[in-house]
Amino acid sequence: MVLFFLIFFLFLSLPNSSLSSFSFNSSKPLCHSHQSFALLPFINSFSVVEYSDPNCDVGEYSYYYYPLKNSWKMGIDCCGWNRVTCDTMIGHVIAVDLSCSQLQGPIHPNTTMFSLRHLQRLNLAYNYFNHSTISSKFGGFANLTHLNLSGYSVSSSSFTGNVPSEISHLSKLVSLDLSGNYDMRIKTPSLKRLIQNLTHLTELVLYEIDMSFVSTNCLTNLSSSLTSLRLTFCQLKGKFPDNIFHLPNLQILRVGYNYNLTGSLPNYNWSTPLKCLFLSETGFLINLPNLINNLKSLKQLTVSGCNFIGSSYPTFLSNLTQITYLGLSYGNIGGQCPWSLLNNTRLTYLDLSYNNFIGQLPKVMTNLTQIFSSNNSSNSQLVNKISSNVEYLILSGNLLNGTIPSCVYTIPSLLYLYLDHNQFTGHIGEFQHNSLVYLSVSFNNFSGNVESKIFSKLKSLQSLDMSNNPHLSLHSASATNILSKIHSLQLSSSNITEIPQFLRTAEYIGYLDLSNTHIKGNIPSWVMEVGKDSLYYFSVSRNNLTGHIPSLICNLNLDLRSNNLNGTIPTTFAKGYLSRNNLSERIPSLICNITSLNILDLSHNHLSNMVPLSLGNFSDSLTVLDLRSNKFNGTIPATFTKGNYLRSLNLNDNQLVGSLPRSLINCRRLEVLDLGNNKISGTFPHWLETIANPKTKFTFPNLRIIDLSHNDFHGLLPTKYFNHFKAMMSMNANNGKLKYMGESYYHDSVMVTMKGFYIELVKIPNLFTTIDFSNNSFKGEIPKSIGTLKSLKGLNFSHNNLIDHMPPSLGNLRNLEWLDISSNMLTGEIPRQLADITSLEVLNLSENCLVGMIPQGNQFNTFENVSYLGNLGLCGFPLTRTCDNVDGQQPSPSLSFHDDNFKFQEDDLKFKNGFNWKVVLLGYGCGFMFGLGLGYLVFSSEKGTRLVNIVYGERHNKV
Repeated sequence: MVLFFLIFFLFLSLPNSSLSSFSFNSSKPLCHSHQSFALLPFINSFSVVEYSDPNCDVGEYSYYYYPLKNSWKMGIDCCGWNRVTCDTMIGHVIAVDLSCSQLQGPIHPNTTMFSLRHLQRLNLAYNYFNHSTISSKFGGFANLTHLNLSGYSVSSSSFTGNVPSEISHLSKLVSLDLSGNYDMRIKTPSLKRLIQNLTHLTELVLYEIDMSFVSTNCLTNLSSSLTSLRLTFCQLKGKFPDNIFHLPNLQILRVGYNYNLTGSLPNYNWSTPLKCLFLSETGFLINLPNLINNLKSLKQLTVSGCNFIGSSYPTFLSNLTQITYLGLSYGNIGGQCPWSLLNNTRLTYLDLSYNNFIGQLPKVMTNLTQIFSSNNSSNSQLVNKISSNVEYLILSGNLLNGTIPSCVYTIPSLLYLYLDHNQFTGHIGEFQHNSLVYLSVSFNNFSGNVESKIFSKLKSLQSLDMSNNPHLSLHSASATNILSKIHSLQLSSSNITEIPQFLRTAEYIGYLDLSNTHIKGNIPSWVMEVGKDSLYYFSVSRNNLTGHIPSLICNLNLDLRSNNLNGTIPTTFAKGYLSRNNLSERIPSLICNITSLNILDLSHNHLSNMVPLSLGNFSDSLTVLDLRSNKFNGTIPATFTKGNYLRSLNLNDNQLVGSLPRSLINCRRLEVLDLGNNKISGTFPHWLETIANPKTKFTFPNLRIIDLSHNDFHGLLPTKYFNHFKAMMSMNANNGKLKYMGESYYHDSVMVTMKGFYIELVKIPNLFTTIDFSNNSFKGEIPKSIGTLKSLKGLNFSHNNLIDHMPPSLGNLRNLEWLDISSNMLTGEIPRQLADITSLEVLNLSENCLVGMIPQGNQFNTFENVSYLGNLGLCGFPLTRTCDNVDGQQPSPSLSFHDDNFKFQEDDLKFKNGFNWKVVLLGYGCGFMFGLGLGYLVFSSEKGTRLVNIVYGERHNKV
């Protein structure tokens, strides 16, 4: 009896996991009915959608992808349902795995699932829960050890909102994964409680969760049992705690792509079991020799784009005897490429891209399966001995030359081959395997005809880029059964003369670029059938196409620029680039029926009539409207709706009249406003600056380019207006990185009077900001507030009626490259602060009434006489008139023209119309009697009036 009770009490003391595998009864227990009733309504609350998520194609999830709703049925024991696990003793549901189940719909706070109080594991990863918030009721699963709510990664996250603090109640959690929900955020108080209470945690995965509000100090108390910490793409900022590197069990640390996260690695006394370290694209200070000497057991190391200190030449890489995965790109590492040091049989992934390595590739590359060495300076031929296991061979942007070796055509496992931006020559050979998915050989010097048989075995090829090989031809008129699975085809800037016939069978084609080739004639009618359900981008720009534009596929990004096409404008595209053709009809009214019109570029054609009023109604789609250099007449549409997304409005060089429409106030996202070279009249629309709260609701805070030149504007310059051009005030746009206005698929272009020339900018850098109000009738002073626009590159107020002094605040425009305020009536001295603008290349102050000494130093020592013509009171270099003791004074009326202190060269004072200063001076009232008398006679006669009109222009006569 004593023995029986000992065994009985021993049985009761067994943990739950032991109970679940022990049973007195050989029969399997049935699922409790209330738990079946909890599961069925939960799964039936979702719809099933077909989608492809890359997270579900590999590893433990690769076999899921089937609806569970068909297998979960009432009347069948729920313990036998797919991916439901029960306690084998008493039948409680302890694990539910619904990952990759193609479920769609919200998770409601009152869902029946929350009644499963015995759950130990719950996996809802990679479904689409319609941006549900994570309910606080998740904190009620007191027995939970594993919780996975990873986001749906294809188009949007599964959850949104804040991570509830109730998650910290799950004190038994061993693994917590909330990754991939980039619409979610966690704040310091919640993270503190979570770290404080989850003391058994071994795996914490929060990548892509917004942690920008988190103080990194709260990470110092992480559980000592932690083995994996993954915080990539979390917007972390500040200094990463040093003590995390000393956690005794930490094997995986991934905090890459937190661009404002700083830190450094321990330099000594560092004993750690780390096997995977991922710090790429952070501000970590990396001493590679020290790191590798301390972490010889590392299997995966990626420190791309970090701040390397100490020796940058990796002679120490031979110490990484266990390494399988190594990423050192963007490290500014130089010298001979250390291939011999990497002769490691375990190394399968190597990324040395974007460094300064030089020299030749190794003779043999037999071990690696993924090779990334793009954008270095390897100046050799590609080796002819490459591992037959290579899947990724990325050698873009080097100086590789010669022909592609024969071994490349026969690698059976090759998936990605990028040889673009090199110096390869010769013919492209025939590929002997069908595994290749991506092939890029663009920007080389390949030549000859590419026959269809070259691709006949590439049954899996989805992307082919052979662009920018000007001597490469493609002839495949009879081959219509090759590349049937192609998704992207780029043949731009090659020697093709027709649209390839095999495209007729390319039913999956989405991106097709045939621009800048030698295609001529009409666009064949069968093109409209190509990729009818998949094509989204089609470009045959910069060719010799003629004839009418066929009716093409809806929702298409259509690029037909720079051809000789005519006829009717199609009305079935989402983005239309039809500039520089021979279109001469009016814009069809049906174009206003395109519900998703995003970009409309009809510039440089012969279109006439009025601009359709309905073009202002695309409030939720149209971002670019470019109609410049046509023959449009009438007024600007007054139908711009509230909340519109218009970013660029270009109507330059037309015949538009009237005033600016008041509805323009609704275009609050404008970056480019170009209305130059029209006949727009009226005063400047001051109603644009009379908004309720101009500090927060100013009309155009994003405006970078404004051109109102060559119109009929009059009235005062908008002084207050310049106070709110916020985009023109910042000098650090893009942190100094060169980017262009517009999306990746469209770049804005404008005509500007830049540095004295009329130039078209095909791509506009984001740092480029200009104001051109020239050739109008504006009057008044140049506002002092113009000095706040510190990123301004060009300023043109020429040919107006501006008066008074030039404001010294102009000297604050330290980025200014050209300044033209010629042909006004400005007086006083040239502000000496202008000499501090070291970037100024062109200066035009001619035809004003300026006096005094010309500032000296910096750029002012490079300007010539033409910059100051017509200012009789100026002196000093480069003029021949010396200032001596008359600095800042008007020329004395008693001075003789032969006085040594008052010397002129005739060429210095000639007006642009050819009149000499001697003639003009006869009518110039300088204060002496002869001049007054003669001036009276001249101005009182009809001939004198005609003379003034010739010399000064009719606008001066009006004044």
